[in-house]
Amino acid sequence: CAAEFDAATPYFYSTYEEENEAQPLAGKKAVILGSGPIRIGQGIEFDYCSVHAAWALESEEAASIIINSNPETVSTDFDTSARLYFEPLDAESVANVLENEAGPDGTGAAAPPAAVQFGGQTAINLTEALSRHGFSILGSTPESIDLAEDRRKFEEFMDRLGIPQPPGAGVTSVEEGLTVAKLVGYPVLVRPSYVLGGRAMEIAYTPVEFVRYVAVAAEVGQGKPLLIDKYLMGREVEVDAISDGEDVVIPGIMEHIERAGVHSGDSMSVYPGVTLTPEESQTVVDYAVRLGRALQIKGLLNVQYVVVSNGDGASPASTVYVLEVNPRASRTLPFLSKVTGVPMVKLATQVMMGKTLRQMGYKSGLLERKPLYAVKAPVWSMAKLGGVDTSLGPEMKSTGEVMGIDRSYRAALAKALLAAGLMLPPQGAVLVSIADRDKPEALGPVRRLASLGYRLYATEGTAATLEALGVPVEMVTKKLDQGYPNVVDIIVEGRVQGVVNTATGDRAPVRDGFEIRRAAVEKGIPCYTSLDTFRAAVETLAHGSSLTYDIRPLREYVEGKDASGSP
Repeated sequence: CAAEFDAATPYFYSTYEEENEAQPLAGKKAVILGSGPIRIGQGIEFDYCSVHAAWALESEEAASIIINSNPETVSTDFDTSARLYFEPLDAESVANVLENEAGPDGTGAAAPPAAVQFGGQTAINLTEALSRHGFSILGSTPESIDLAEDRRKFEEFMDRLGIPQPPGAGVTSVEEGLTVAKLVGYPVLVRPSYVLGGRAMEIAYTPVEFVRYVAVAAEVGQGKPLLIDKYLMGREVEVDAISDGEDVVIPGIMEHIERAGVHSGDSMSVYPGVTLTPEESQTVVDYAVRLGRALQIKGLLNVQYVVVSNGDGASPASTVYVLEVNPRASRTLPFLSKVTGVPMVKLATQVMMGKTLRQMGYKSGLLERKPLYAVKAPVWSMAKLGGVDTSLGPEMKSTGEVMGIDRSYRAALAKALLAAGLMLPPQGAVLVSIADRDKPEALGPVRRLASLGYRLYATEGTAATLEALGVPVEMVTKKLDQGYPNVVDIIVEGRVQGVVNTATGDRAPVRDGFEIRRAAVEKGIPCYTSLDTFRAAVETLAHGSSLTYDIRPLREYVEGKDASGSP
């Protein structure tokens, strides 16, 4: 403040000066690493976690020191923390702050501990470097974090626990990757290690696609092993949990509407899971508890699963695979905290400061479900990102989310679709262009839409399939230089109120369907690139006239109050 007046909560930034105005805070304190500039794949969810962690530290009579470099977030507001360092989130800059807060000796042993669990992948990636230089990590040990993050170590760890994973391996060369892909069978999921938002993650259906994707993933991975997994088509399930190393508390189970293969940040999540059997739910909980204990997690963990039907009449009817374990806060944590009423960040911070879950009145396992349904739906900014393909896949593209809550699943889903701009109007027309491998599955919801009175337009191959099955449809060419109207014409002219288009798998910018998806985005109409999302929208439309909506504050939903406000 240039000494104009006393700064109660000063912002500090580093300069090449001899004078140091950031004299170390006295007393009990801890450093919270934020998530840095908001970008696709990492955003306000982690800022929520940083802010709630700072408040929790204050309740434990510890000063909160936040390191973050984003001026547009609540964590960098003047009254959020006791002290803010507006510094880059790299190892050198963070180490400088920790050394400064250690006092005159500047040693790691005297520095306050750093909380890396609340700033997403950016913060957790600093664990190894900080630990190597002698700084202490608050909560889970660096060894536990590395075990969860390192693919090869984690595979061996999971084998010892007897918890199934999709077959795959970490590789360091294209030749090794092709061998692994051939062994596990195509399609395979290709992704770099230690990245956020599913960056450079793709599904490869052929060796040619695999080689092309590896070139991109290797560049992003910066020398880390590439991860090759068998792509399993199944229901994706997710839990956020708090662990003290002995007890693991799971506020709720979330089920994705879109199957595995769509990034969790781009998927619609439902609390509680609507298709999970009691046996599947129990397995999900059992794996999370065992993982939290075996990893000795102290704080937060996020576990993602895929549930695959065995389909052969065998027992059990399905197998639950663990896709990944994140020893940190996830982007679904604010959603789950709000709809369950469980202050997850506060509990995790108290655990990290030495309390146990039992001391705070919790015990291991899944908490009792709340009398509500909640649906988290992603929101995109594609109209502002020219040239970007809107097709959903393993790499995250959404820039926000909305939440629909009601007493029934259908009503909650309708609210979420409406808020996200994905709801179809009661009457109208849609353009349908489906990749060959998706055509059999698309027929059900397309027929349902036609039965509701919708007019159907379709591209050549899709129209031929629908006509052969007796579904009334009007063919529209996707060849933009041949004939009128073409697919872009009918979108731009407002003849359709929605578009259904699944990608062919060819990721080149000029592939079929790209113009369709871009035109829909720029026109501002729903564009469904996942058949699961399309099916959910059609079913919601079909139930529209019979749906009853309950409108009330979030707290009353969580507390189970009725229209009169009584429990």
